[in-house]
Amino acid sequence: MAVYTQVPAEEIDAFLTRYEAGRLVSAKGIAEGVENSNYLLETTGADGTGHRYILTLYEKRVDEADLPFFMDLLDHLGARGCLVPRFIADREGKRLQQLAGRPACLIEFLTGISVTEPTVGQTRAAGAALGAMHRAAEGFTAERRNALDLPGWHDLAAKCGDDFDRIAPALGARVRQELAFLDAHWPADLPHSVIHADLFPDNVLMLGDEVTGLIDFYFSCTDIRAYDLAVTHSAWCFSNDGATWFAERAAALGAGYAATHGLSEAERAAFPVLCRGAALRFLLTRAYDWINTPADALVTRKDPLAYLRRLDFYASADPADLLGA
Repeated sequence: MAVYTQVPAEEIDAFLTRYEAGRLVSAKGIAEGVENSNYLLETTGADGTGHRYILTLYEKRVDEADLPFFMDLLDHLGARGCLVPRFIADREGKRLQQLAGRPACLIEFLTGISVTEPTVGQTRAAGAALGAMHRAAEGFTAERRNALDLPGWHDLAAKCGDDFDRIAPALGARVRQELAFLDAHWPADLPHSVIHADLFPDNVLMLGDEVTGLIDFYFSCTDIRAYDLAVTHSAWCFSNDGATWFAERAAALGAGYAATHGLSEAERAAFPVLCRGAALRFLLTRAYDWINTPADALVTRKDPLAYLRRLDFYASADPADLLGA
């Protein structure tokens, strides 16, 4: 994890003159995240009382053409009460800029911290926040294809090929087996909407058991709505290595989501399959990065086997246990 694009303070200060943001006081690179370069900016504020912003420079994994979708989505959610970081327009009304040769945006700063070992209460709050986001997203008409859907998983698996077995013996065969299962069982008739698609604990800001912000919407897309809950389930209800399942967290996540949105009977029936898809998605992206990231790269590779353990759990679990009673 690193800031890929280094920007001198004087360039950031000049950048800020486009906005009603005051002058730069300090700029600190934020190590979290692997997609973009992020800086926490302290400024004098437009009124001299001080203010904080996030400056994001978009690296190669984020397509500049997708940025208007993300901007419009966060405006839509924010206008409906969701605590999301909206993009700030400059004096000319522009939200997308160029800085240090990269697309760049100034973004609202939200208070709170991300947790590494969520409590049951925090997991319930995350479920409620996801349900509230899904409720707020109703009426958002823009669409963006999920490039990491079932056909995308097939493409990733083909790119990994025989290299799977460099990660673990017979991993390639296990992936092929799971893809065949999902081809046969992936639901085709569940409600679709815009989804976050990456609501890991590090993308939820909290103070105690209260959610203060949902961040990092750069995987958001249009897909099966309940799949978003499955992704969140896989991220919040296991230990980081995937070896330990936390049933109380899972029940809390389900209860929180039910309090603000809820699942239909059809969505609940399909949920075990959606969880298997979520586990395979992150196994595959982690495996691809593991195989293709040089050992001396700035990015810390994440263990694909942590999601193989989740996948194996989902494949053998009692469906009634996944979200509690």
